[in-house]
Amino acid sequence: MAELTLPANSKVRPGKKHAAPAGAKKPKKFAIYRWSPDEGGNPRLDEYEIDLAACGPMVLDALIHIKNDVDSTLTFRRSCREGICGSCAMNIDGANTLACTKPIEDVKGDVKIYPLPHMGVGKDLVPDLTQIYAQYASIEPWMKTESAPPSRERPQSSEERDKLDGLYECILCFCCSTSCPSYWWNGDRYLGPAVLLQAYRWIADSRDEATGERLDALEDPFRLYRCHTIMNCTQTCPKGLNPAKAIAEVKKLMVERR
Repeated sequence: MAELTLPANSKVRPGKKHAAPAGAKKPKKFAIYRWSPDEGGNPRLDEYEIDLAACGPMVLDALIHIKNDVDSTLTFRRSCREGICGSCAMNIDGANTLACTKPIEDVKGDVKIYPLPHMGVGKDLVPDLTQIYAQYASIEPWMKTESAPPSRERPQSSEERDKLDGLYECILCFCCSTSCPSYWWNGDRYLGPAVLLQAYRWIADSRDEATGERLDALEDPFRLYRCHTIMNCTQTCPKGLNPAKAIAEVKKLMVERR
């Protein structure tokens, strides 16, 4: 009988424990994935018990507090702290989300934090996004035109502009792609929900004049059609977008042009 287990060097082992400071008013335990290429060895789960009275209400606030006041070696990405840049995407309490918009009080019990799943790890909570950004670049995410440029901006009606709602808001946090089993299985060839939503954003733009070229580039058994409508992408998107619908719209256009 087959035994399905992680490779020995991928098993997460118990790590260091940092107790709450004396007199903590609101102690809360955070279990955080740690791994460094400089140290090698297995990843570990370090435990930090902090006083929530000494930091802000979001998970990112707690991470910044830990880095500033408890353990300066903790590594993670962050920038805007407003749910706009997508830098602090990680797996919190079993779901992919943004640390800056995830309230600590929403997590019952210990707060368990891991990097985005099924991606290489640069260090600690920092995923290696090299491949997925190369896939993003492959769809040529910019306006492509052949007609002569107008004297002012390219016009667009209100109805045409409305078609971009639910697409342009994507912040490329990749919570959706890293929650997609199809991307886990075929991430080297399947573009994944985030990149395909971005591809449809330009296909749906009335000002873009390369629709046929863009559809040609996606007409592939793996780049587009590995989507099996599992819907994890839509469920986990921290911006409330629907990548699965965008993928379905691309598939519909493929059928219509045949």
